[in-house]
Amino acid sequence: MFTPAHYRHQLEKMPQLAVAADRLRILHSASEFKQRILQLIASAQRRIYLVALYLQDDEAGREILQALYAAKAARPALDIKVFVDYHRAQRGLIGKGKQSGNHLLYQALAAECPDAVEIYGVPVKRREWLGVLHLKGFLFDDTLLYSGASLNNIYLHQQARYRFDRYHELEDAELARSWAQFIVHYFGRAEAVQRLDRAPITPIKALRPELRRLKLSLEQASYDVPNAHPRDGEIGVTPLVGLGKRRNRLNRTIRDLLRAAEREVFICTPYFNPPKDVARDLAKLLRRGVRLTLVIGDKTANDFYIPPGEPFNTVGGLPYLYEVNLRRFAQKYQRYIDSGQLNLMLWRHEQNSYHLKGIFVDETLAMITGSNLNPRAWALDLENGLLIRDHQRLLQHKFADERANILVHCHRLHHFSQLEQIADYPDEVRRLLLRLQRFKAHLLLRQLI
Repeated sequence: MFTPAHYRHQLEKMPQLAVAADRLRILHSASEFKQRILQLIASAQRRIYLVALYLQDDEAGREILQALYAAKAARPALDIKVFVDYHRAQRGLIGKGKQSGNHLLYQALAAECPDAVEIYGVPVKRREWLGVLHLKGFLFDDTLLYSGASLNNIYLHQQARYRFDRYHELEDAELARSWAQFIVHYFGRAEAVQRLDRAPITPIKALRPELRRLKLSLEQASYDVPNAHPRDGEIGVTPLVGLGKRRNRLNRTIRDLLRAAEREVFICTPYFNPPKDVARDLAKLLRRGVRLTLVIGDKTANDFYIPPGEPFNTVGGLPYLYEVNLRRFAQKYQRYIDSGQLNLMLWRHEQNSYHLKGIFVDETLAMITGSNLNPRAWALDLENGLLIRDHQRLLQHKFADERANILVHCHRLHHFSQLEQIADYPDEVRRLLLRLQRFKAHLLLRQLI
């Protein structure tokens, strides 16, 4: 049995960049995040590389694209590249009926200004449900803006509702170089990565050999990180990427981070469905006496929640599946809730939704990531993150402020019975969940959500 010291040593052996602590800035709202994106687009001089799951054809998405085109018109030498998921860009929103894909907007804008903004689709797998581009990061010259958010109305609080996420800005030339090099090498040179702003788009069936090569390269991918030693006033930053169950550096580092904890772990995840390895790690933390806080979205704060009275479809059952998982977990570890060692915090704010991910350990270690810490992220999607090592505790107050901001709209679960059970759910939800359980389909579904 390895001790926390062993896993801390494993983390210390990882290469890292030395970044000035005052170069890390934390934003606290979706609207602030949007304004910062627009500011950085307007001020960029050399390059803008945006990587997200999607850039939506809606008011916020069009505003971002218009800003990119305006920046290119003002500074023609500016290199602008946008990478989104290949499959997601060519369909509408789930549960919203038949809709056209975002690629049609990209092509319409490109027809007016060809090659001003290059927009690419990255096909991580041959079908969307098998895995998507969940790697995130927005690079403006030497400034990296990192969030789990994509680019649309709700993520950017364009209208009344918002989707709450984490937003971190780091300004560092070496980190920017590593980030840009990864994008150019693994996406820019891959034959499977297709221009979405040009028609026709090569269908996925015609890209099988190219897709296979891309998948293999991404499974072995890493950021180029020369090992530096932080000096006074600096923190260690290690960018990580992972795809698949085997040799996944991001997954392994997340597990090492949890097992390195000695006093306290604070985890944000929108969907409570931990992979088996993570579930075992959480149980061991409790048995070792580590204080564990899990901040999870209430089912009503889920992206797919459908309020009673509105037309129901199958995807609306997902928030209830997550609540079933959470209730089972809370019941199993109720004694730790009673003692105050386990804190289950449910986030809910009016009609808004919750999308936060990340880990804090013992006030010296942190993971900034878009990974949902679920089986899908663990095995199917392409994910990335930033491991932060802050042995001088230079970010202690910034991270404390961030956690306080996250908890503003949370309430603590005192007993598992505060969560509804299947018998309490609306009729259509109850029928769906019972049908899934009867055919044991929920076991397969857990690996895909």
